[in-house]
Amino acid sequence: MTVFRYEAARADGAVVKGVLDATSGPEAAAVLSGRGLMPLKVEPQPRVAVRRLFGPSTRSLATVMEGLSALVGAGVPLEPALRATERAATPALRDALGRVATRVREGSSLGAALGAEDSLFPAVTIGLVRAGERGVGLDAGLAQAAAQLEAQAETAARIRAALTYPLILALVGTLSVGLIVLFVVPRFAGLLGEMGQALPLATRLLLAASQVLRDWGLVLAAVAVAGALACTRFVAERRAAWHGWLLGLPLVGSIRHAFATARAARALGALLATGTPALAALAVAAEAAGDEAVAARLGRVRDRVAEGTGLAASLEAAAAFTPGTLQLVAIGEGSGRLPALLAHAAQLEERDAERRLKTLVTFLEPALILVFAGLVAFVAAALLQAVYALRPA
Repeated sequence: MTVFRYEAARADGAVVKGVLDATSGPEAAAVLSGRGLMPLKVEPQPRVAVRRLFGPSTRSLATVMEGLSALVGAGVPLEPALRATERAATPALRDALGRVATRVREGSSLGAALGAEDSLFPAVTIGLVRAGERGVGLDAGLAQAAAQLEAQAETAARIRAALTYPLILALVGTLSVGLIVLFVVPRFAGLLGEMGQALPLATRLLLAASQVLRDWGLVLAAVAVAGALACTRFVAERRAAWHGWLLGLPLVGSIRHAFATARAARALGALLATGTPALAALAVAAEAAGDEAVAARLGRVRDRVAEGTGLAASLEAAAAFTPGTLQLVAIGEGSGRLPALLAHAAQLEERDAERRLKTLVTFLEPALILVFAGLVAFVAAALLQAVYALRPA
């Protein structure tokens, strides 16, 4: 489905604007005609990939979806439900919900109104809302979206908790070594210079490094920032190749594949449970994977399913999911319990990926300690060698 922006004339001559879901421009025009409107302009809604540094959190999105589900399930009309949720939302979401409510008042479906918000709402959330509008009921679709977002927020929180200590350790260690090299060593160098004696090699290397950092530190920092920005841009332009390379790495690749499998499997299972067609569910699951390489594999899966191949066989041929999930998909496809087993597979993959990540972090922490301890030991040894090398005049 594509979001189309339209302008149309009512029977009284008034012009109305809004957005709607359709597979093509002619279909969008036909939908408007069915509403008694005369299409004046129908064009695809521009989709801008906006990276929001300070956008709403996943948990706040889950809270909004849960509140909407409760209000709609209680029989509150959609626009008043959106207005009520808007008042209780975070500032980052308040304006967006106001725009969504306006589009709904103009005749847009909730899925199309959410999709017009330039990637603010995740693709899987919009897909579940659209599935609810078409089949199982909007309140059920919103409840599924809230559960999906809540699970995603819990996973992200556990990952942050696992990485917090290594990041703090790296930051404190870097600052400590920087203070020693930039402030302690130069003072010591002044004392050694007054002695006028030859210094050991390690001491000369340490003093040279300190001098370079003091003279060229800002330039080196600027070059490092520029290099990081250039690398970020290079990677952003070749995300699929970059993600494919990461998937091939030992340890890191298996963890990324497991997390991507969990996200895609949870989205696919939730959509299939709401009656979404398999091809549409696979398209949304590819967007929800969070990995361009896995998304490309799911695109090939979708093509094979469209040709009549079974889902499990297509997933195995494309290596889109991990082997454990593939086994559960095959069992679910044969037993008719595919959505439930996909959700179970997502939980298993998340737990397995988190266990591997914690194992990796367990080895990372002592490695960082050894690195910074080695740097401090080198500084101390270089200074002590200089002291012991001093000869009385």
